[in-house]
Amino acid sequence: MFRSFALATIAGLSLVGPTAFAQSLDNAQGAVEVSDGPGEYPAKGAKPRASQSNGQPQVGRKAAEKYMAPRETQVAGETAARHAAGTSGDHYLAIHVGFFLSDNAYKWGAPEKQENVGKWNFGLTYRVGEWVNSMDLAVRFDLLSYGLDEGRANKMSFMPVVTFPDANSKFPLYFGAGAGLGVFLNQVPSEGSLSLDYQLFGGLRFFEVIENTGFFVEGGIKNHLHLLSDGQHNGTFAAVGTVFTF
Repeated sequence: MFRSFALATIAGLSLVGPTAFAQSLDNAQGAVEVSDGPGEYPAKGAKPRASQSNGQPQVGRKAAEKYMAPRETQVAGETAARHAAGTSGDHYLAIHVGFFLSDNAYKWGAPEKQENVGKWNFGLTYRVGEWVNSMDLAVRFDLLSYGLDEGRANKMSFMPVVTFPDANSKFPLYFGAGAGLGVFLNQVPSEGSLSLDYQLFGGLRFFEVIENTGFFVEGGIKNHLHLLSDGQHNGTFAAVGTVFTF
């Protein structure tokens, strides 16, 4: 009889046990309070919270605009900051005075060849364009004086020049070249009043030594060919001056 009772008890537990165990698990899960905080799983049956107040998560371009301002806004901000700091390089102006170190004149007046006829020169260079991170385009005005055996000659020269590296790089060494038209304000007899002028030069410049003002030294060649007569002039020069960035 005891054996029959034990068998009946074991059979009953085998039928009732799994169901009761499953119910116990459900009750335990319902009793646990799950937090919605960061890093936690949502409670059972709860809807996930929306990432934004309007219920739509912001992704793609709208989300990226929070971190990346338009290029125009960045450039405008940088320009304003440079002006506020007094270090803007948007404008470049250089003024120089110099003299010829050695020069020769051929078929310009009499005698046919003369030496050391170049005297002084005064000039201005202004930047009108820039190839970013490369070089500058500028215009140069020069006033030059010559002393020949037949008299004195003065010339105004106008030429576009290319210099590299660009002034905004603030690199102290620079090189340049240019060609343009020369007009003689006064000329020796029997000589033309127009010339083709060309220059090759290099220099050392220091920016913003005193606020927006710096200085530079420059050297190279200044040559010209007469357009309305035979004559030419070849000379080497040196110059010093001030440079302004504003």
